[in-house]
Amino acid sequence: MAKTLAELRVQIDAVDLELLTLLNRRAALAHAVGEIKRLDGSAVFRPEREAQVIHGLQQANNGALKNESVAKIWREVMSACRALEAPQRVAYLGPAGTFSEEASLRFFGSSIQHVPCLNFDQVFHAASAGAAEFGVVPVENSTEGVVTRSLDLLLHSPLHIVGEISLLVRHHLLRSSPSLDGIEVVMAHPQALAQCQTWLTDHLPHAERRAVSSNAEGARLAATNPVWAGIASERAGSEFGLHTAAHAIQDDAYNRTRFVVVCLPSTMPAPQASGKDCTSLVVSVPNRPGAVHDMLVPLKKHGVSMTRFESRPARSGQWEYYFYIDLQGHPSQANVAAALADLAGLCAFYKILGTYPLAD
Repeated sequence: MAKTLAELRVQIDAVDLELLTLLNRRAALAHAVGEIKRLDGSAVFRPEREAQVIHGLQQANNGALKNESVAKIWREVMSACRALEAPQRVAYLGPAGTFSEEASLRFFGSSIQHVPCLNFDQVFHAASAGAAEFGVVPVENSTEGVVTRSLDLLLHSPLHIVGEISLLVRHHLLRSSPSLDGIEVVMAHPQALAQCQTWLTDHLPHAERRAVSSNAEGARLAATNPVWAGIASERAGSEFGLHTAAHAIQDDAYNRTRFVVVCLPSTMPAPQASGKDCTSLVVSVPNRPGAVHDMLVPLKKHGVSMTRFESRPARSGQWEYYFYIDLQGHPSQANVAAALADLAGLCAFYKILGTYPLAD
């Protein structure tokens, strides 16, 4: 005989109490771990350990929950447990409602201290100077390519990369009314304007496209004038009380942005191998024929896969370039270590930007 709604709710309430008891037991154990880490000076946050925990739970999962939901739930559980010691201070491009804030919450969970910044330079400064322990910045978009300012800052910054997040980015047209009529100005970050240019040309050909410091700032400004609209996330629309005049206006339906998490090595050393890792570096080679080809030979020789290769002008006036490279693997692996050693010997400039677990 099927159970009644009242009976099912009683069972759910009982399970919730069991969960609360178990979560408090986990929090007590995490607190004990934190005390040991405090005494020996270890980092509270270990992204490779958290990645391994989530991956293990996903492999063991054979119930109704989707693996994506398992990851989100346990990331929040671990975030709440970490906050018992001290919530992480995380800097990102603000104000509230940006995709950078969403990426920060996706990586760390919601138990963080928010440090919104006006631009990427301020994010790096906050994490370098101690105003924040970590910074989160975008480095690559599937539609528009690399975020050049982030790459330039990584080159000269003392910060290193300790994690990454890949975010499906859906841009919505937000304004004080639900209609497209009468829009004179559309405001967003330059990257967002570029990612929506075809839609804007087709639907709002006469509207001015105005670049602002962030999508959330565009949404904030749109709330102040009925003929202005912003391109931003649903979260930004809720934050500033705006209607969604058009949903998902990005030109690429699968538009994704990759973010990295940066910090000082003294805040957290390079994560240990998780089994699914990326090593990022930036190099330059002497300006001679075949130099770029020679730079790739150690990777082939030692069987190391390259997953990204980008060039940026060195701004020396000599037509020299820096090359940003992502490699599959961790320097603790013998073949990766050998490839990096050979590569370093060929380069005029060589800097490892970080090694970290790959995003889910």
